[in-house]
Amino acid sequence: MSFIKQYRCTLCDQTFAYNKHIMTCPSCCEKGILDIEYDYESMRKFVDLNYFKNQKDFSMWRYIHLIPVENKHIDQMLHIGWTPLYRVNALEKQLKVKQLYIKDEGVNPSASLKDRASAVAVLKAIECGYDSVSCSSTGNAASSLACHASRMGLKSFIFVPKRAPVGKLNQLLIYGAKVFYVDGDYKDAFNLSKDAIDAYGWYNRNAAINPHLVEGKKTVALEIAEQLNFSLTNWVAVSVGDGCTIAGVYKGFYDLFQLGLIKKIPKLLGVQSTGCSPFVDAYLNGEPIKEVEENTIADSISVGIPRNPVKAINAVKKTLGAWIAVTDEQILESMKILGSSEGIFGEPAGVAALAGVKEAIKNKIIKENETVTIIMTGNGLKDPLNAQKAVKAPALVKPRLEDLKQILEIKGEKRHA
Repeated sequence: MSFIKQYRCTLCDQTFAYNKHIMTCPSCCEKGILDIEYDYESMRKFVDLNYFKNQKDFSMWRYIHLIPVENKHIDQMLHIGWTPLYRVNALEKQLKVKQLYIKDEGVNPSASLKDRASAVAVLKAIECGYDSVSCSSTGNAASSLACHASRMGLKSFIFVPKRAPVGKLNQLLIYGAKVFYVDGDYKDAFNLSKDAIDAYGWYNRNAAINPHLVEGKKTVALEIAEQLNFSLTNWVAVSVGDGCTIAGVYKGFYDLFQLGLIKKIPKLLGVQSTGCSPFVDAYLNGEPIKEVEENTIADSISVGIPRNPVKAINAVKKTLGAWIAVTDEQILESMKILGSSEGIFGEPAGVAALAGVKEAIKNKIIKENETVTIIMTGNGLKDPLNAQKAVKAPALVKPRLEDLKQILEIKGEKRHA
């Protein structure tokens, strides 16, 4: 059953009848990113607390009434979503917050949150009669699209900048994608993908263009709310590149608020790297978004000119949240801290939100008596080279106990009694 009401342009505010073939505002062209609006009054009759209590599908598709896809092919998909939400052990005391949770998106099929959006893209492509899908990406969107396209028998054409991490590039090749290694940055890869999609008629998975993909990403927020029994933390922290993920998180909470299932939408903390922080720069300077250099190890959020700025800016503004930037050194430190204290291995962009929370606490943006959820967006195995920068190489030891004892003494390790 579909509860889709209409499209609304985020730029000119015009509304349009829903058409799954339309990507952007007919009046504003590519800059007019569309938002899908729902008939919440009708939806309330079906989606309530009892609906969730009786729902046996523990995947993102338990929210099918809030996702604009047909359900005829869902049973053929890989298992996506219902990822664990952990109450942390050591970090909560270390950061001096009342409660701290980590949502681990690294356990999805291609090891990132982007699986949620790519699953919707693949299903929409099938609905619309396409046999090929395409996108530009710094890595995760691409690898997730290739993963689910392969599963569902579609061809994928992927455009990545030459700095894409080897782990993600290998994923693409293993999944059988047609990969184009663009000699340039993300903007160059995006522009080439757009031209190619227009020329060859592939289905467009670019999240900043396709309005359906935010609807997939928002399921992470729906899960967080349900896993916390609809009693949300004060803050939810998200790493930000193009702005589509934080827009999706806001949309998920907004849906629940409109349905009367939560009393308040959490404040959103948008986190970027100081090496590529167009949203943070605009926020601090009170100016429109400007293009910046892409100079950070956190490749998944290294987007110099965001394609979905309006939804992301609104997400933070409407929740009375904040923007913050952290250095690559802080990101690497957070990789090590999250792994060594909580057993969760995150890639640089995945742990940027943790680094942002630490900085926000330091700057009194997040108070000691407040509660926080961090969305860890991707697994650390996707970027092994940067993971090596976060730690020291292990000591080489001869295969003799005497040598081991000597090394342990140097490290200050004592023998058990």
